[in-house]
Amino acid sequence: MRLHRNLCFAVIDGLTLIFNEGNYADKVIQQLLKRDKRWGARDRAFVAETTYDIVRWKRLYAEIAEVKQPFDRDNLWRMFAVWATLKGIKLPDWKYFENTPSRKIKGRFDELSKIRKFRESIPDWIDNVGLEELGEAKWTKEIAMQNEQAEVILRTNTLKTTKEKLQNILHEQGIETEFIKGYNAALKLTERANVFVTDAFKNGLFEVQDASSQLVADFLDVKPGMKVIDTCAGAGGKTLHIASLMENKGQIVAMDIYESKLKKLKVRARRNGVHNVDLKVIDSTKPIKKLHNKADRVLIDAPCSGLGVLRRNPDAKWKLEPEFLDRIRVTQQEVLQQYSKMVKPEGKLVYATCSVLPSENQNQVEAFLKSEAGVNFSLVKDKKVLAHTSGFDGFYMALLERKS
Repeated sequence: MRLHRNLCFAVIDGLTLIFNEGNYADKVIQQLLKRDKRWGARDRAFVAETTYDIVRWKRLYAEIAEVKQPFDRDNLWRMFAVWATLKGIKLPDWKYFENTPSRKIKGRFDELSKIRKFRESIPDWIDNVGLEELGEAKWTKEIAMQNEQAEVILRTNTLKTTKEKLQNILHEQGIETEFIKGYNAALKLTERANVFVTDAFKNGLFEVQDASSQLVADFLDVKPGMKVIDTCAGAGGKTLHIASLMENKGQIVAMDIYESKLKKLKVRARRNGVHNVDLKVIDSTKPIKKLHNKADRVLIDAPCSGLGVLRRNPDAKWKLEPEFLDRIRVTQQEVLQQYSKMVKPEGKLVYATCSVLPSENQNQVEAFLKSEAGVNFSLVKDKKVLAHTSGFDGFYMALLERKS
């Protein structure tokens, strides 16, 4: 591979924004890819994947390069040189790469690879939490898998097409996919591609949604004609899946504390041909109280650490702090206590997170069932999805039923 100056500069600019300004990696990369209209698919892929790679391995590369945050541009070029050397890429004769100690880089990599927190490039505190909650063997495998690049998974919008028809349509547009056993609506891309520019996407035939995330709506056990509440709907990935399972019949109330996210859901719903969703901003306790004892099904896709989806959001591990984890556990129990009141007798509730930590998952459900609010509920089943065993995102979901 030959390095091109303008592409490398784009990566360095992106890393400056992510590491020093605290910007989100996905947003930065979106901006970078608009930088030069002459860039082809390969150029764009280089910028996106190299930026994500260096973000993912920040701690390891910084340790090898012997640099500390905040990184100046020289520091970032040194980290870039580490990345290129370890990838076996010949460094060009640029001033940024003068005196790059290639042999020392490889030696330091071999040395640091024996220590998990460096090998997997994670903060000490996350390594400690994972070790404590999952145990040595499971955590070692899980955090290694969380550093693998995530595959692109599509969810067929069954309101408009079938999985088989969608596969044929995408094939005609030069995008190859395969079925995933055990996932009713999922198609996996065999090679990465920009699916958002396809007519199939613009016509609402699919959404991009990880296979593990697709399990949640199925877990909720919805039927056409029900009243379903998605309490932490966000931009609505699971809301739209629920709508397709309900065949657009019945009512879905999509709630969130952020109106901006619900506006995105409105646009997505229109594209998906979904018309049984009502949007409600949670701006006080009133919207929740009005829905007490009204819902056949309630989904709580709870705010969480996101430690099951680091493959998609590698910068999250650098933004997370121990205090946030403590606060989010309190929030998770609060939403369980409050939102469970919307379930009517004999109705069902799903509590889900994209975390792999028991303290955010089964421990929260156990605490809820022992509480005054949870005494009328029983656990029907739960599912723990680990990335290293499933091949997809880490997730947790518990199905609870309210007694009559």
